[in-house]
Amino acid sequence: MKKLIIILGPTASGKSSLAVKLAKKFNGEIISADSRQVYKEMNIGTAKIKEKEMKGIPHYLINILNPDQEFTLSQFKEKTIKIIKDIQKRGKFPFLVGGTGLYIQSIVDNLSIPEIKPNQKLRNQLEKKSAEELFNQLKELDPESIKFIDQKNKRRIIRALEVCLITKKPFSEQRKKGRLLFDTLQIGLLIENKILEKKIEKRTELMIKEGLVQEVEKLIEKYDPKLPSMSGIGYKEVIPYLKKEISLEETKKLISLHTFQYAKRQMTWFRRDQRIRWIKNQEEAEASIGNIL
Repeated sequence: MKKLIIILGPTASGKSSLAVKLAKKFNGEIISADSRQVYKEMNIGTAKIKEKEMKGIPHYLINILNPDQEFTLSQFKEKTIKIIKDIQKRGKFPFLVGGTGLYIQSIVDNLSIPEIKPNQKLRNQLEKKSAEELFNQLKELDPESIKFIDQKNKRRIIRALEVCLITKKPFSEQRKKGRLLFDTLQIGLLIENKILEKKIEKRTELMIKEGLVQEVEKLIEKYDPKLPSMSGIGYKEVIPYLKKEISLEETKKLISLHTFQYAKRQMTWFRRDQRIRWIKNQEEAEASIGNIL
């Protein structure tokens, strides 16, 4: 099997810049494993890497869809495998980089993903319920699935319920591991909570300065603010500010708080995978990659 290197970790830990340095050193190209960065026009709130920061390294699965377009796990897996094989065919090393745990696992374990088309009528009914209500419903239908589905992620819960209700089978039973496709090295970027919290606060301030409010304002002029893409951190907090329901200071505090809570949930997910090699700096990452290459 050909090699695949994965750089993962919590949001704001510095994965993107580390990946660029590593790809530069090891003749690599980067595929994004981020469920939000696929959307065009959503740049600041998703902390999307800027072109100048890419240092000439090709990046894939960034800016491929409009915010009102659907993007499923199945689509991610299909596109990513195709890109990885193309990079390998050209004699380069693919780097899969991001913090969306399920996206990464779908590639590492070659998960079989239910090919169930979205049912808009059912989704509209489920959308009326809170994330807590939906999570409790899923818990009753498929207790196993709650081990890997984030109870705060309404979009993921709705998808799991949709699959359960349409197929009449537990969602968890339909996500089986397949034959491994790649010889994978997973490198996790480890960062202390206090340092991460400060980095998140600093990043939130920078987002506001760079024009996050204006970005959201333009988006809601063109798109429905209830779209799944608009439910991401950084967007859902700015909308109440634009409606004059909260102050800018409250908005910044909420973005930082929700981002840190999300980072902790990401780490809970990643820590379950004993195959991840945790590193603290570039040197340790280079040593790990050097060993397998």
